[in-house]
Order: sequence, then C-alpha cells, then structure tokens
Amino acid sequence: MLSEYILPVTVFAATGLVSGVLLTVASKIFEVKTDERIEKISEILPQANCGSCGYAGCADYADAIISKGEKANLCRPGGTETAKKISEITGTDAGEVAESYAVVRCSGDCNACDTKYEFTGIRSCTSVKRYYGGNSTCSWGCAGFGDCAGVCEYNAISIKDGLAHIDPKLCKGCGSCAAVCPNDLISVIPRDSGYAVLCSSRDNGKATKLACKNGCIGCKMCEKNCEYGAITVTDFHASIDQEKCTGCGTCAEKCPVKVIKPL
Repeated sequence: MLSEYILPVTVFAATGLVSGVLLTVASKIFEVKTDERIEKISEILPQANCGSCGYAGCADYADAIISKGEKANLCRPGGTETAKKISEITGTDAGEVAESYAVVRCSGDCNACDTKYEFTGIRSCTSVKRYYGGNSTCSWGCAGFGDCAGVCEYNAISIKDGLAHIDPKLCKGCGSCAAVCPNDLISVIPRDSGYAVLCSSRDNGKATKLACKNGCIGCKMCEKNCEYGAITVTDFHASIDQEKCTGCGTCAEKCPVKVIKPL
C-alpha cells in the first residue's frame, strides 16, 4: 500500500524542485535592474505625494530625476535642503527651491456672509457646492467645511468662523489644498510676496456688497494708485502680479473695503 504513494509523491517533489530551479533561473535572466539611486532619492523626498513637482508622486519624481534627467529642485515641501541631498546623489547642481506657501483668497467668514440654507448633507465643500453654488450668500467664497484641511499633511490649515486659515509657518506650499478647493480660492505664492487680495468674487460691486461685507467691489482704486502696474482689476476683481509688486502697501491703503492684506 505504501508503494502506491511513493511514486506520486516523488513525481510531485521532483516537479516542484525543477519548477523552483527554472523560476530562479528565469528571475535572474529577466531581472529588470533598477538604479539604486532612485530608491535613495525616493527615501529623501518627504513622501507627501502632493504632485507639486509635476509628477504623480515622490517615487515617480525620483525615477524621473535618474531616467529623464529631471531637475533636483522641483520638490516644494522638501525645499532647498532636499534638493541639495538629491544633487549629492546625482552629482548635478541642486539649484534653489523657490519657497512658497498657500493663501486663501477669501475674507468671507460667518461675520461677513449670511447663510442661505441649512445644509444637512455630507460635510464637504465639494458636496455643498453642488446645491445652488453653496449655502453662503457669496457663491465665490469659502464654504468652510474643511476639504483643504483634510488633505493637508502638515496640519497647517484650520477652520475658524466658517473660513479656512493657513498658518504660513507650517505650510510647505505643496498645493494639495488648492487642488481640492471647489471654488479655486487657494493660491500658492512665493514667501517673499508683499500683499494679496483676499477675495475672489467676480460679481459687480453692488452684488458683492449684498453677498459679503468684506468683498472686493472692483472700484479700481488700487489699480489707479499702483505706480508699478502690479495690480489690475478684471471682471470686478483685483489681482496682484507678485513679480511686479514691491510691497509698498499703497494698494492696501487705498482699498475702501480693506480686502488687500499684507502677507
């Protein structure tokens, strides 16, 4: 009886052994060699996978640096120090990383805007936006449900009085918050920027004042008084060209609604 099992077991064991040997040989022959520098660079990167470098994540960026010769200074959260470490591995020039941070271009907190209706759906800015443009009287403003805070890896965003606030000391400028804001209210700007217009409304002055006490009314006082041509008003909305702005503060001084703030 025992002999009936010996042959099948032997054949099974031999087949397994041969298969194992063949798989081992095949893995060596068809092995895809990976440059070890890619793994080293990936470990240096902050693993925020924010996409600020233009790639899907840190691993893709690390691969691009080696395989495509991509620049070492594209990671905003990592900053100049990370770029220097990458350059030590690749033997290339690190270059400077332009330090930046995110700013919420809205001043419409619950003291400035009224509520059109009580929203009882999913507590999300994206969700409330689908219903009549949001539950705030200003359809351009911050919904205040914190989609931006939910994706911030650095705990730099808090919601106060129905408005998102970004701590510039904690913000790394990755732009994850800007990507999820349904009203496109968040901008990533250089840290050395002087002033910003904290309103994104494109309604005319009368409509804006009815919707928000702190809104830009498009009066063009800022534009008329800026001697550097750094601020323009289009569609009732003031915008500052940070490359032209000298930080003199004239625009903020002349703004009748005080919606232009120093950074």
